Amino acid sequence: MASLNVGKKGTGRKKPEIKAEPLPEEPLHVETITWGDLTWVNVEPPTQREIDYLAENYHFHPLDLDDTLSRKQLPKVDEYPEYLFAIFHLPVFDKVTRVSTKRQWSAFVGDKFLVTLHSGELRTLSALFRDCQANEESRQEYFSHGSGYLLYRILDRSIDSYFPVLDKILSLMEDMEDNVFDENLETAKELSILRRDIIAQRRVMFPIRNLMLALERRLKRFTKIDLTVYFGDLTDHMNKICDTLDEAKEVIEVFKDTDYTLATYRINRVTRLLTIFSTIVLPFLIVSSLFGMNVALPGGIQAGSLQSFVILLVVMGVIAGAMLIFFRHRRWI
Repeated sequence: MASLNVGKKGTGRKKPEIKAEPLPEEPLHVETITWGDLTWVNVEPPTQREIDYLAENYHFHPLDLDDTLSRKQLPKVDEYPEYLFAIFHLPVFDKVTRVSTKRQWSAFVGDKFLVTLHSGELRTLSALFRDCQANEESRQEYFSHGSGYLLYRILDRSIDSYFPVLDKILSLMEDMEDNVFDENLETAKELSILRRDIIAQRRVMFPIRNLMLALERRLKRFTKIDLTVYFGDLTDHMNKICDTLDEAKEVIEVFKDTDYTLATYRINRVTRLLTIFSTIVLPFLIVSSLFGMNVALPGGIQAGSLQSFVILLVVMGVIAGAMLIFFRHRRWI
């Protein structure tokens, strides 16, 4: 009997291949404003894609582009034949730690362009860019004198925005002066926090003051007007800020020493009172310990005389009074 092989018939159809559509590429964080022959390019915040874009469209040195992504750079100005590269720091108050931290922003200054790069936390810079985007008058005011003047106006706005922070520090110091002489346990903690904040802001603002002097000389070729007077005013503001921070540091150190001295005095006063109390009680302890022994003594419980008990109280009182008079005479109390 022949065997019959039964097999499955193929349909001959292939499953359609599903191709995933590529995700839309995220737009670059690059905005530009052009007025006349000057263009302001604002990068907020910079990533490697934005750095690659700048490398393709401008002849910036690769090391400078790498420095814009680093957050550990010191304020500086690098000069090249076609442009200037500068790194600035500004303090930003941290509400959690209540201590200011530095935020870095960078600028490339050329004959017909200004490129700024920052993280977006510098509200003054962002607000100035938005103002120039929206108002023709602002563009005419800031762009008409060249890229060097535009950078000066950014610095001027940034430094002016710092004065309310400085006023807040002075206000806190006035409140701290009153709290130092109160027996408040939180005073030492508040002093330490304010001291840290002042030190942190000094670390940011002092290098910027030195940077202004170098920047003034090198920006002359990128501006249509003389910036000497403008940067002189900017330097005066920086000197005022630095001098105020220096004074605040000295005052807060005085408050810290005063608080420590007063706390030590309060502890010594309590210790002195406890020592005097212990010394006054000492005769009572000596007499009571003598009569507490299991030995027959004059005036003891075997005699049971009330007169002896009164005499003991008088003796102890006289001794305690004499010690108080002696302490008073020595001005210990």
